[in-house]
Amino acid sequence: MNGPPGRPAHDASIIANSLERPELFGELFHRHAGVIHRYAARRLGEGAAEDITADTFLTAFRTRARYDLARPSAQPWLYGIAANLIGKQRRSEVRALKAMARTGHDPVAESWTDGSDNRLAAQAAQGPLAGALADLSAGDRHVLLLVAWADLSYQEVAEALSIPVGTVRSRLNRARKKVRTALGGVDPTLAHDVLEVAGRG
Repeated sequence: MNGPPGRPAHDASIIANSLERPELFGELFHRHAGVIHRYAARRLGEGAAEDITADTFLTAFRTRARYDLARPSAQPWLYGIAANLIGKQRRSEVRALKAMARTGHDPVAESWTDGSDNRLAAQAAQGPLAGALADLSAGDRHVLLLVAWADLSYQEVAEALSIPVGTVRSRLNRARKKVRTALGGVDPTLAHDVLEVAGRG
């Protein structure tokens, strides 16, 4: 299971070895549960994040024999599982986004925003942004948020969602246009996460 001395094993090695020694899979949870939980909380709120995180790793454990061992990092795979589980709760996500569009309040995003100027810019855009996200198709929203909130590359998003890179690009382009339109005069480069992604390209 170990990589070179002093360096941790790749996720793929852990998964491969966990087929014989299932207890080793716990290392994958320790490595990635935090980011998966944070992503789920951004999408569905803290209340659902624990369940999504647990279900993500349970699904990953059950399907680990099908993991592509040529991919050293399992993070895109885990995000893909989480995105699929979130997709099954699409109504909850859209409801939460519409509530945020009305109130302009996203407590999770606020805790991530550093500095008062950035916080004010982000708060000013949260209502329109949430409305724009609610109006995106599930596929477009998955791509945009995996790039913006999970910081995945186009290739990693393609792996996570099992779609071609070209589809990632077209969905992201479409989502960016809709978000920029919804933000109107707000300069997306002043805020963070989705706002930055929407302002690029």
